[in-house]
Amino acid sequence: MTDDVAKVLLGERVILSRLDELALQITEDYRGKELTVIAILNGSFIFLADLLRRIPLPVQVESLSIASYDGVKSTGSVEFRQARLADVRGRHVLLLDDILDSGLTVHAVRERLADGSGALSLRSCVLLRKSVPQIRQIDPDYVGFDIPDEFVVGYGLDYNERYRNLPYIGVLTDEAIRRYAR
Repeated sequence: MTDDVAKVLLGERVILSRLDELALQITEDYRGKELTVIAILNGSFIFLADLLRRIPLPVQVESLSIASYDGVKSTGSVEFRQARLADVRGRHVLLLDDILDSGLTVHAVRERLADGSGALSLRSCVLLRKSVPQIRQIDPDYVGFDIPDEFVVGYGLDYNERYRNLPYIGVLTDEAIRRYAR
C-alpha cells in the first residue's frame, strides 16, 4: 500500500503536533461552554478521534454522513445520507471536516444547521485547506494545514474507500489512481 504513495505531504508527527496546537486553541475558546462537535464522515473520523482526545472539556459528539466525491473529483453536489440532524439547541457547535476544497460540503452543513437549529454559535474546523478557488467561500475558524492542489489520501482521507488507514497524508501515484478507478 505504501508503494502506491508518490510522496508524503504531512507525516504523522507533524499532524499530531499540529493537533496539540489546535486542541489548545479550541479548549481556550470553548472553556465553560456546552460544546457539540459534529464530524463529517467518513473522512474526518481519525481527525475527530485524535483531536478530541486532546481537548479536556465535556464534549457531545455527533456525525453526519455526507458524499461529495467521485474518485479524485468533487461531484459538485452534496448528498446528505441521513435526514435528521443533531439537536444543538442551546449549544455551541464546532463542525469538523477533513478537507476544505470547493467549500460545498461545509457550506451545505452550515446552511442546514443555521436554519432554526437554535445553536448558540457555529464554527468550523478543517484538518486541510486546499489551495484552490472555492465555489462557496468558506473561512474556517480553525485550520490544521494549508496544502497545494493535489489529491491526498491517508489519515482518514480515501480514494475509492482505500488508504484511510495510512498514518500520514500523501499523494498517490498515477498508477494507483488508475488501478483503483471505478
